[in-house]
Amino acid sequence: GHVAEKPQRRFLVLHGYTNRRPEGHWQRRLTTTLRDSGEQVVYPALPSPDDPRLDSWLDVLDTELDLLGDPDVVERIVIGHSLGAVLWLHACARRRRGPVDRVLLVAPPGPTAIDEHFPGFRLPATLDACAVRAASRHTLLVCSDDDPWCVEGQVTAYADPLELPRVETLGAAHFALGDGFGPWPEVIAWARDPGSTWA
Repeated sequence: GHVAEKPQRRFLVLHGYTNRRPEGHWQRRLTTTLRDSGEQVVYPALPSPDDPRLDSWLDVLDTELDLLGDPDVVERIVIGHSLGAVLWLHACARRRRGPVDRVLLVAPPGPTAIDEHFPGFRLPATLDACAVRAASRHTLLVCSDDDPWCVEGQVTAYADPLELPRVETLGAAHFALGDGFGPWPEVIAWARDPGSTWA
């Protein structure tokens, strides 16, 4: 059945490694477009993006989630790219609060890349499909068939073990600005209506 919509909604956008929220990046365009249409969007600068520390990033995530408002009143939507998506999965594994409504995980780096570049972000063994479901009512994985940051393939690394619905985009690499993901109308459409794109 159709769930009654909450009176307001807020978005939390989580960037990845070395991302200083540059002009033109799809996350910044998404934030600007949604704000221009009256939406409330939080797009925090996560600390030390060139040398990320999981605890520091989790502190920001926890604070921003609290500030999004009462989950009974506010539809809360999280959109994470790359290491920001891995950050969300860590939050799932150590869940301390009620679920958000929707999550979009774009191009999380795979275990090999995490071990090599961000060993502090290695995902815990406690992360399973139940933990991800408990953290969000709906989680969608968007991945590519040729992401250099996920040699395992995101379907094998994430979609299958975590039982995530997914959209696989051919030739999208890491969905980075340099991969052509400045303008990305599908993600804006999904933010506004989860049924409108990638269906």
